Amino acid sequence: MNLPNSLTIARIILIPIFVVILLVRIPYGDFIAALIFSIAALTDSLDGYLARKRREVTNLGIILDPLADKLLVTAALISLIELNRIPGWTAIVILGREFAVTGLRAVKAEAGIVIPASWMGKLKTIIQIAAIIMVILEKSFQQFLTFPLGLWMLYLAVAVTVVSGVEYFYRYKIEESALK
Repeated sequence: MNLPNSLTIARIILIPIFVVILLVRIPYGDFIAALIFSIAALTDSLDGYLARKRREVTNLGIILDPLADKLLVTAALISLIELNRIPGWTAIVILGREFAVTGLRAVKAEAGIVIPASWMGKLKTIIQIAAIIMVILEKSFQQFLTFPLGLWMLYLAVAVTVVSGVEYFYRYKIEESALK
C-alpha cells in the first residue's frame, strides 16, 4: 500500500460520507457536502500525480483509481436526482458514456492496447466536477442568481461528455484501422 493508493481508498471512503451529508438535512449540509466532494475530487489529481512522480504506479491503482472516480460522480448524480436538483436524463447520458468508454478500454486492453485519458476526457472530468459542485451549492445562492447556473453547467458537462465519448470511439476506430 503506497500513498497514491491510500488517497484513492480515502476517496472511496469519502463517498458515503458525502452522500449522507448531502441527503440529510443539516445546517450548512450543502456547503459541507460540496467541500467533501471537492476534497475527494482533488485526491484524483493528487494520487495520479504522486503515482507518476514517485514511480508508484501499481495494478491496484490502475484498477481502483478510475473506479473511484466513477463511483464519486455516480453517487453525486444519483443523490442530486434524489433531491430533484437535476433531471435524470443528464445522469443517464454521463453514466452511459462512462460505461461505454470503460467497456471500450476493457476490450482494447484484452488486445494489448491501452487507451489513455485524452485531454478531452480530462476536460470532461473537470467540467463534471465543477457542475456537480455548482448544482450542490446553487440552492444556497438562489437569491443571487437570475438563472440556474449549476444546471446550465451540467448541460455543458453533458455536451462535453458526449463529445469526449465520441472522440474515444473515433480514436479507437482509427487505431483499429491502422492495425489492419
